[in-house]
Amino acid sequence: MILLTELQYNPPVHFFWHALRADSLLVEQHENYIKQSYRNRCHVLSAQGLQVLSIPVLRGNSKDKIRITDIEIDYSQKWYNIHWRTIQAAYGKAPYFEFYSDYIREVYERQPKFLFDLNIELLRLYLKLLKLNKPLNFTDSYVTEAPDNVLDLRNKVHPKIYPDNLHVKPYIQVFGKQFVSELSIIDLLFTQGPASLSFLQ
Repeated sequence: MILLTELQYNPPVHFFWHALRADSLLVEQHENYIKQSYRNRCHVLSAQGLQVLSIPVLRGNSKDKIRITDIEIDYSQKWYNIHWRTIQAAYGKAPYFEFYSDYIREVYERQPKFLFDLNIELLRLYLKLLKLNKPLNFTDSYVTEAPDNVLDLRNKVHPKIYPDNLHVKPYIQVFGKQFVSELSIIDLLFTQGPASLSFLQ
């Protein structure tokens, strides 16, 4: 089965539940940018509860349709410093923060110009850290209806759609007594480390 997906910023855990079960990943590169989606935001769990980290983008509020590969990141707003301080505050004491944080920070520090490039670098990193050796390809064109052998997850992993991921085994998180399921993959990696994959199986 091929998993067809858009690129997300620090994708949520339940995306990788689907990725684990796919034979390969097919990344949509011909869609138009959609606001208020995981394309430029992620959820982390801090002492204050669920927090949204959002990347500011240039022309992101334009009424014109803009291809996802043309969306530029707005580095003038210094969002990276805010995101990284929030991640450090949320996960600095997590068991595996020191183990993984340098790899993730290196991606940020390269400051890719385009949102698509940042997200693909992060996705490749997380697949590597999870040891999910899946072929990763890109679409040749945009198709509305996916073939039968393709699981189309485009616009189905979304902040406004509660994830059907109760099958993801709950794990101990840094904050809170009740398990929060719609978090970024960094929550799982920083808390569970090499055992992360077992929570997706």
